[in-house]
Amino acid sequence: MTELDATALRALQAPLKQRYRDDPGSAVVTVGAEGSFEAGDEGLASCTVGGWSGPVRAGLHPSTGGDGDDACSADLLLEALLACAGVTLRSVATAMGLAVKSARLRSTATFDARGTLGVSRDVPVGCRGYEVTAELSTDADDDALATLGRLTERYCVVGRSLREPVSIRVVRAP
Repeated sequence: MTELDATALRALQAPLKQRYRDDPGSAVVTVGAEGSFEAGDEGLASCTVGGWSGPVRAGLHPSTGGDGDDACSADLLLEALLACAGVTLRSVATAMGLAVKSARLRSTATFDARGTLGVSRDVPVGCRGYEVTAELSTDADDDALATLGRLTERYCVVGRSLREPVSIRVVRAP
């Protein structure tokens, strides 16, 4: 597949944008993931999640009792954030006509294990201080890079989604 330029990207997205203007309901997309575990599965507390390149076994982070053999769900969350931010940044840079020779991206956050372990009710459960850093090899000036950062933050679906609480529903299997 060849790299898109701004004209090709606009041509690719134009019919979608028009359809969504004409029929806003068609823009609502359901996304999902599936996972499973069974009594006797290997791993202290693990859940196998279907990933794009195959199953991923997630387990406890070492700070909460895991042995480090399984993927940590917080790391998976940061990987999803980084993937979305990277794709969004690349799309926005393309739309802006910015030439990016290469990029190195990193996502970080912190969590206090006392919250998820129930050590202290005063400690919130969850990650905080999400940050994505993108180091670009580009000739773009500082103003263009600042605009690229603002627009990437604005249009990054996963980044924006982290602002909304998750509802968890538990039901009996049929």
